[in-house]
Amino acid sequence: MLLEVRDLAVNYSGIQAVRGVSLDIAEGEMVALIGANGAGKSSLINALSGVVRAASGTVTFEGAEIQRMSPWSISARGLIQVPEGRLVFSALSVEENLLLGATAAKGRKAQFGLAEVYDLFPILKERRNQLAGSLSGGQQQMLAIGRGLMSGPRLLLLDEPSLGLAPVIVSQVFRALMELRAQGLTTLLVEQNANLALSVSDRAYMMEQGRIVHQGPSRQMAEDPDIIALYMGQTA
Repeated sequence: MLLEVRDLAVNYSGIQAVRGVSLDIAEGEMVALIGANGAGKSSLINALSGVVRAASGTVTFEGAEIQRMSPWSISARGLIQVPEGRLVFSALSVEENLLLGATAAKGRKAQFGLAEVYDLFPILKERRNQLAGSLSGGQQQMLAIGRGLMSGPRLLLLDEPSLGLAPVIVSQVFRALMELRAQGLTTLLVEQNANLALSVSDRAYMMEQGRIVHQGPSRQMAEDPDIIALYMGQTA
């Protein structure tokens, strides 16, 4: 397995946000992590990337335990997070943002360079000299994903890529994710929109109150009457 998580717990001010979570991701998979707002999804991936420190449990990436490493050390190994809210460098150009992402890829062969990112998101090429802060929210999301790809990910963590975007932009972003899946990029997709996440992923884990409550092939989960009724806004 590329990533193995065992009994991971994350606490904030005495509140247990993640409660004994275990999951696996194999190389080449796109795995979805779904659940309602506040289920603990972002807390979990922040612990995987070292942004927050796990209270207990282990995270093993390419055979090495990383749960006590710094975020920079983790990203240098190729575990790259695209954060919720995009967090682009507003005062830098689109291309400067992308090139900054490439600094995390030092010593690793990067699958994605500028040409590949521009092929995936042509609007970024059109606006490569424009300040990132002047882009629309959807374009900034594309830029954040492109910056993550430039970092040479062995595993890409995407945190809520559809959040706050217009439906037409969401469709564009998720078409790009399907292309990345077809290219074999290993991805953990954290997404509140269960329909979207299950439509593009191979397998899925569902979180509720800090725990994994369902897991399985995405197609199978998308057809589960209980999951449809509880999490996908439909009745069985």
